[in-house]
Amino acid sequence: MPGSGEITKLLLKVRQGDTSAEDQLIELVHDDLRRIAGRCMRGERAGHTLQATALLNEAWIELVHDNIDWQNRAHFFALAARCMRRILVEYARARGSVKRGGGAFRIELTDTLLVAEDQLETVLIVDEALSQLLEWDARQAEIVELRYFGGLTEDEIAAVLGISTRTVKRDWGMARGWLASRLNGA
Repeated sequence: MPGSGEITKLLLKVRQGDTSAEDQLIELVHDDLRRIAGRCMRGERAGHTLQATALLNEAWIELVHDNIDWQNRAHFFALAARCMRRILVEYARARGSVKRGGGAFRIELTDTLLVAEDQLETVLIVDEALSQLLEWDARQAEIVELRYFGGLTEDEIAAVLGISTRTVKRDWGMARGWLASRLNGA
């Protein structure tokens, strides 16, 4: 991921309306955002109605044009993951994939989200459980969001949050266990 100082300076300039800074920022973060969006869409069939590029573009528009009071690079990538999560949840809701009641099923919480047409209900269920986790442990919820919805590696999450990779691994393991018990009714 690009350096924190340069991104932070550009974010502040973008907030002040500097369009040339926006162009420079997209050059610096585009590959990382594309990789994050691509991880969400990996393994999808050709012609899937939601593409990684569309996810990235929609997230970019919201991130840059919502007049956010950027703090730093970590804040940017955390909000990017949160934004992609929200877009995926809205997409799943719009597709009408949730059929409440009847037929319990097991959800496997993997390292990253792979959005398939038949997995959209999982996006909504994980989103709901993640909201509950946020009330219990905000850092673990942020780690899950960055990992599952943002597709960041443990090392990348550590850099974004300013904590050790070991702490990320520990919190990720604890959060996965907590979420698994919620998601599977244990």
